[in-house]
Amino acid sequence: MSGKMYTVKELAIMLNVSQSTVRRMIYKGQIKAVRLPTGTLRIPEDEVARLLRPEGGDKS
Repeated sequence: MSGKMYTVKELAIMLNVSQSTVRRMIYKGQIKAVRLPTGTLRIPEDEVARLLRPEGGDKS
């Protein structure tokens, strides 16, 4: 998995939603994320691109 990895906060700003909403979407499987050994979540660049496409992916 190469490329930039985004934080929950960065993605929340891009989607104009709260960080809690992003975490909820991750836990429901609507957003693919990686948990680092430190326990923090990161969202891969390709997943962010999928969410930001005009059709938007599944944001519900």
